[in-house]
Amino acid sequence: MPPRRRRDGDVVNGMLLLDKPSGLSSNQALQKAKRLLNAQKAGHTGSLDPIATGLLPLCFGQATKISGMFLNADKCYQVKIQLGVKTDSGDCEGTIIEQPEGNAALPALPQIEKALQQFRGRIEQIPPMYCALKRHGQPLYKLARQGIEVPRQPRWVTVYDLSIIDFQEDFLTLIVSCSKGFYIRSLAMDLGQALGCGGHVHALRRVAVGAFTIDQAVTLEQLEALESPQHRQRLLLPADHALAHLPKVALTAKTADYFCQGQPVRTLKPPKPGMARIYAEDNSFLGLGEVVADGTVSPKRLFV
Repeated sequence: MPPRRRRDGDVVNGMLLLDKPSGLSSNQALQKAKRLLNAQKAGHTGSLDPIATGLLPLCFGQATKISGMFLNADKCYQVKIQLGVKTDSGDCEGTIIEQPEGNAALPALPQIEKALQQFRGRIEQIPPMYCALKRHGQPLYKLARQGIEVPRQPRWVTVYDLSIIDFQEDFLTLIVSCSKGFYIRSLAMDLGQALGCGGHVHALRRVAVGAFTIDQAVTLEQLEALESPQHRQRLLLPADHALAHLPKVALTAKTADYFCQGQPVRTLKPPKPGMARIYAEDNSFLGLGEVVADGTVSPKRLFV
């Protein structure tokens, strides 16, 4: 067997909170950041559409082991919806398929507020055709680009907050705090349909993912302005920062050794059953473990 080729780049571990620019896919933004940090291994935590800007947590090295946890995190968006214009994709990059003639009246603010009530709380939402969900292995957006529309099953999602922050002419700006699986594109189209005028996403910015907020993020330009990959690497957050919502379990030196070998261990002060952050005596992060009712902790993701 030929020797495995060594990966280029540095062994970099941690998370980068990136303010993704418009015009780049999430993977393109990831690859740019990976090059700037000279990192061997990287992954993003759930994609943003190319037209969208905002918070995109990136994971490097060992931190890629928890990237999937962000898929389940709550999100918050600021979206500008253009009312009165319907596009085939539900956003500003699509082809206009409906537009009022002349100076057709748009709904007034009280009418919009009334329509928004049906989109708050726990609701069923049908995913849009322009999304990454797959049907028979084919992403829906690829089918949509071929002019093919297929039935989609509605999904239960939760909208914690849906507030109007601006309304000028035909542009409505909303703040949306929601659970995983919520599609802003569907909200724009469904709201337009409820108002009888059509609507699409004109601009979208993600301002929070879980406990992380956009004011903690850096742009690609800010990364480029730093003089070396090593200076950029100092911006990385430890992986366990993303897990602060989980209880902490500290192990003795002996039990930590067994845990790192993949064995279940007992702890004297176990939290409630469920996932937990596991640490050694020196407070170094060992990984994720699952606590069961008898206090046993089983390794689930090791970071050593």
